[in-house]
Amino acid sequence: MRLTRRQFAVHLGATAAVASFTRDLHGQAQAAPSVPARVNPPSVISSPPRDFSPGAPPVTYPDPDVLTIDPAFNSLRLGNTSIQRLWTGALWMEGPAWCSQGRYLVWSDIPNNRQMRYIEEDGRVTVFRAPSNNSNGNTFDFQGRQISCEHGERRVVRYEHDGSVTVIADAYNGTRLNSPNDAAVHQDGSIWFTDPPFGGSLYEGVVDAAGGPGNPQGRINSRAGQAAGAGALKRDLPNNVYRVDASGRVTIAVDQDTLGSVPNGITFSPDYRRLYIVARGGVIVGDVTPGGTLANVMPFGNFTVDGIRCGPDGIRTDVYGNLWCSSNAGNNVGYSGVTVHSPEGKLLGRIRLPEVCANLTFGGPKRNRLFMAAGQSLYAVYVNTQGAGPG
Repeated sequence: MRLTRRQFAVHLGATAAVASFTRDLHGQAQAAPSVPARVNPPSVISSPPRDFSPGAPPVTYPDPDVLTIDPAFNSLRLGNTSIQRLWTGALWMEGPAWCSQGRYLVWSDIPNNRQMRYIEEDGRVTVFRAPSNNSNGNTFDFQGRQISCEHGERRVVRYEHDGSVTVIADAYNGTRLNSPNDAAVHQDGSIWFTDPPFGGSLYEGVVDAAGGPGNPQGRINSRAGQAAGAGALKRDLPNNVYRVDASGRVTIAVDQDTLGSVPNGITFSPDYRRLYIVARGGVIVGDVTPGGTLANVMPFGNFTVDGIRCGPDGIRTDVYGNLWCSSNAGNNVGYSGVTVHSPEGKLLGRIRLPEVCANLTFGGPKRNRLFMAAGQSLYAVYVNTQGAGPG
């Protein structure tokens, strides 16, 4: 028998009415228990938002704040791990770097003029170096020595195994650097670093002397609160990317005109044939030449998600060549954290944090734990890949 649309609708309604009742043991009709609505696990964007504090309720697996955008990301994420907040209490954190021998993470709390350390064995966090000359980016070279970019002293230094400090670079052609920001080591022994003006501020470093670009009217006392001799420098160089070879010679790897803007984070591809630099509001990439410069520079990836700009700062590659980028989306809840891109620049996945993320690195004994230095807190999550290169 064929049913008209109207008859079919009536039939469905009758069926639903019957199904809404059941009978008890005495045959008395009673309403069936209602099925509770599915409750989504708490996340950064839920209300109330996810609680990252110690002792908070555990997170449902898979972690709701680790998001797959492209199916290729599923091979990089883990379904039975969660984002953890390891520590909080900084003002503005950058430069996380993993020491494999010591099994600890070091990072910079720039305004507090100190470096912090997370000890993997027992989870303790201690002050590692204070003062730190307002250090920003940190990394470790192939010999396990820490390299730091210092805003306050406008230089790149290396901490030797005997505890002494070697100045890697503080000038180019006799002119002092601006404020080295981030560094990456190449397998040929060279060190590449960015030199933007960000450290020339009261909050994160030392202001230019009167008449400099950061203090043109001279109203700011650049010596106030500083050690003897500080505050006498003026920013005179463009915002370039430099290369220091094994002999200590400093050359320009990429000039500001080629960069198209002020540079920030920097990292190599796993084979060291390509270099990624945060610039132009996103990331640019180029080919490393035998002469120590960058060729064929072009934009990489799209850092706008759902119309929201997810500005990168620190970047790292994994062993497959994927680029993991910190994300600063300002007050746009749910978009700060990390974005992950394929070697071709395709957005694969995201990690949501409750704070803007400035920098990140891979660490842990197996180098399969992603450490994320957010504004005030340190977060970590295990992933199904390893970081490329030291530090």
